[in-house]
Amino acid sequence: MADSKRDYYEVLGVSKGATDAELKKAYRALAKKYHPDMNPGDAEAEAKFKEASEAYEVLSDPEKRARYDQFGHAAFEQGGGPGGFEGGFGFDMNDMGDIFGDIFGDMFGGGRSSRQSNGPMKGQNIKTTVRVKFEEAVFGTQKELELPLKDECEVCHGTGAQPGHSPETCPKCNGKGQVVTTQQSLFGVVRSATICPECSGSGKVIRYKCSHCAGTGYVKSKKKIQVVVPAGIDNGQSIRIRGKGEPGINGGERGDLLVSVLVDKHPKFQRQEYDLYSSEPITFTQAALGGTIQINTVDGPMDYNISPGTQTDTRITLKGKGVPTLRNKNVRGNHYVTLVVQVPDKLTAEQTDILKQYDAATGSTARRSTDSGGFSFGEHKKKGFGGKKK
Repeated sequence: MADSKRDYYEVLGVSKGATDAELKKAYRALAKKYHPDMNPGDAEAEAKFKEASEAYEVLSDPEKRARYDQFGHAAFEQGGGPGGFEGGFGFDMNDMGDIFGDIFGDMFGGGRSSRQSNGPMKGQNIKTTVRVKFEEAVFGTQKELELPLKDECEVCHGTGAQPGHSPETCPKCNGKGQVVTTQQSLFGVVRSATICPECSGSGKVIRYKCSHCAGTGYVKSKKKIQVVVPAGIDNGQSIRIRGKGEPGINGGERGDLLVSVLVDKHPKFQRQEYDLYSSEPITFTQAALGGTIQINTVDGPMDYNISPGTQTDTRITLKGKGVPTLRNKNVRGNHYVTLVVQVPDKLTAEQTDILKQYDAATGSTARRSTDSGGFSFGEHKKKGFGGKKK
């Protein structure tokens, strides 16, 4: 019989030197995957759950694990090995110790680690969005939002009861906020704790509800919230404003306001993390002779000297002209600018004649430079952010 069973370590998918934490993690995953309640009517899933439970029950116990490592499955057969062990799974999940309580508490709400639901609880977070311009995301800004937020009722002061009355202890859960149910399953008796349906987990019931807040203890009103958008924030990132969410329960702190930032696209600049990219047109004369050109940056136009013979798709780097970092607004990324030589598509008769004279004066120089990767009037292809660096 011993040979018909799979190795317990193989069942859980762990090594023989696995720690208690590794065993627990492996079993937790298998239990959630194969538990009968998650797979109703699936006999194969039931068998795998039983196999995993048996393996974990043995390996999580130091004494049983030591015997298993020495004798294998034979250690737990009738009369096999010192101190035989009878298998079987008619157990109460809440009596299996803290480890089993933790695992099944996570899955079904039971277990020793279940927290009383009528204790102080932080209020729910509120999510909203704010739209900003590209430059506002780069340099930071401040926005004002108007949101409907809950506040403590000024009539009942948050109790939910009509003045002159008080909330009463819930008779269904005796003020615990939870009710415990017991049910028989394939693997024994399973106890689970759920939120009390009578008091919704508060442990209190209100017989005479406040007419101003309908017994909720809170009223909604529109409030203006100032949102500081930090310099360097990117599209899709969020800002957390603590204490501006929903009110807490049973004296708990308020939740937070989570503001997701939507950044408008810029017609000229593109952003990659903290670096900016753009292209700047220059004339053939500027490219050939060099000189000072004007480049658009997020800080405004700036002058830049280019060398004679600058080729199209040359990329220049403007250090520190990118986006400020969130950690330190004084540290900025770079701005990479691709210079694109513009070829005129409409020429006057005079301009055409001048270019013909230029072509005659240079002979086949232009065609030879094209063959070696230089500038060509007739063949220009934009290459985006690539090109030669300078």
